[in-house]
Amino acid sequence: MFPTPQVLTSLPKLSTPFRCFQLGLFHSKTKQYRNNAPHSKHKNRRTWLPNMRWGPGHDVKVKLAARALKSIDKHGGVDNYLLRTKPDLLGIEGMRLRILVCERPR
Repeated sequence: MFPTPQVLTSLPKLSTPFRCFQLGLFHSKTKQYRNNAPHSKHKNRRTWLPNMRWGPGHDVKVKLAARALKSIDKHGGVDNYLLRTKPDLLGIEGMRLRILVCERPR
């Protein structure tokens, strides 16, 4: 059902526009690009990054977006969030943490 840690570590790193997305829980939030258009009408490209925080974990410290933190509160904890959230919203780090939670002895 879930890939083992050995398979997950053997996978190549994906080239995403927001590479930091691989290193934390961002709940599908990515870098956004828009133009600033001041009064002179000269458009300047600008980027917006997600609102990032350090995670509430005691054993594992992880970067997460404010959106993911809100979802963690909604699900009632990090373990429930990792187990109930869709894999495409978790990303690589989320799937790694999900495997650790599933393999942890109860």
